[in-house]
Amino acid sequence: MSALDPYAEIARVLGDSSHRTSRPSAPSCYVALGDSFTAGPGCAPEQTWAGRLAAGIRGCDDDLLAYRNLAVDGATSAEVVEQVRAAIELEPDLVTLICGANDVLSSTRPDPVAYATRLGSMFSRLRAAGPHVRIATATAPERLDFLPLRPRTRARVERGVYGINTVTRRVAELHRVPCLEVAGHPGLADRDNFADDGLHPSVLGHTRAARAFAELLSERFGIESRLEESR
Repeated sequence: MSALDPYAEIARVLGDSSHRTSRPSAPSCYVALGDSFTAGPGCAPEQTWAGRLAAGIRGCDDDLLAYRNLAVDGATSAEVVEQVRAAIELEPDLVTLICGANDVLSSTRPDPVAYATRLGSMFSRLRAAGPHVRIATATAPERLDFLPLRPRTRARVERGVYGINTVTRRVAELHRVPCLEVAGHPGLADRDNFADDGLHPSVLGHTRAARAFAELLSERFGIESRLEESR
């Protein structure tokens, strides 16, 4: 049996040990992109789900986390595209990008093909700018129980959102982007999760959404967070 180089053996053992005990690095810059679901109209910035998520991530790591919420109330996917350039300039390593609902709410004939192209392009641009960026998205609510709509309008909107969600799942899978399933979530039947307008999340709804996103990021990226309860 040939003698082993002791220094090579030590290096091998240390390398194996490092591999076993390493954990994914905590993000240093988190940017939230999207529409009113992320912008959080009627809520203080720290009460939005994205704000709570950022605070929770900070609470688990000694390093400072830079955080910007670039989401705009009412933004369609075409308008969210304009947010991507500003996001890239911030050099994020964590991005949440959620849109599509306003493509349905703002048009009687939403175009799922155009939406798919835009969403895929945004994922690609973010990845090209930062190969190690972690991206997450979500589907939109398909139940609008507390929004006063006429039956035909409700059917059209829910049908349109269903189509957009189908595209979101497909494009997210293609780009290996984890997708939080908001569509059909049992919490959509709880009035307390919605603001007075019956459409946007309440403070409680944002708190629960933050918790769901925290679980997704932990499961898929190993990003840990410590969330505070709603106040």
